[in-house]
Amino acid sequence: MEENDKRGEFDQHDREEIYSKVVRAGKRTYFFDVKATRKDDYYLTLTESKKIFDKDGRFHFEKHKLFLYKEDFEKFADGYADAVAYIKKMKGDFSEQVREDPDNDEDDAFVNVEFEDLDGEK
Repeated sequence: MEENDKRGEFDQHDREEIYSKVVRAGKRTYFFDVKATRKDDYYLTLTESKKIFDKDGRFHFEKHKLFLYKEDFEKFADGYADAVAYIKKMKGDFSEQVREDPDNDEDDAFVNVEFEDLDGEK
């Protein structure tokens, strides 16, 4: 995982992005970017990037982005925790298990990643 605190680096051009964390997980990469509005209010963008190969061997990146605003952080975290708890209850603990990638027709696999909150708890 990579972290980048940009508070001391920004100028007018990149004023918006404050902090970035990159999580590589198999064929996917997740970007957690803290950004600031013009009024210096913070929000979070979550981006999933996946490398997609064309039939001719060329590739492009498919990206999906979610904007999460501070008034929704707690509800989002609660929903995420509930969904993960349900999966663990129904399928057992899945941390660090290699599983088949449901979006991939090939026999490749990916690794599930557990995220820690700011207090270091899983």
